[in-house]
Amino acid sequence: MKKRREQIAFARQLRRRQTDAERTLWMRLRHKQLDGVKFRRQQPIGAYIVDFASFENKLVIEIDGGQHNEEEMREGDEERTTWLKEGGYQVLRFWNNEVLMNMEGVLERIRKALR
Repeated sequence: MKKRREQIAFARQLRRRQTDAERTLWMRLRHKQLDGVKFRRQQPIGAYIVDFASFENKLVIEIDGGQHNEEEMREGDEERTTWLKEGGYQVLRFWNNEVLMNMEGVLERIRKALR
C-alpha cells in the first residue's frame, strides 16, 4: 500500500512540474474539450505513470522530450508501451516539438485513435 501512495504522490509532483508541451496539450484535453472525452493527466497505470489517459477509451498519450532518444530511455519506453498494449491500451507518442508546433495535427491523430 505504501508504494501506491508514493506513486500517487509522485504523480502529483509531475502534474505540478509539467513540460511546456504537456501543459499546452492539457489545455486542449481538459474538461472534455476534445470530442467530449475525459482525459486525466499524470495517471498511474500499474507500475507506470502515463502523461495522459482516457480510461473509458483505453487510450494513453505520451509526450516525449529529447532524452527519449537515448537508448536506455527508448528501451524503457518500448517496455512500457508493450505492457500497456498487453493491458488493452492504445498508446500514442508525440515529441514535444510536435505538440508545440503542430497542435492541430496532434489533435487529429488523437481523434482518429478515439474512433
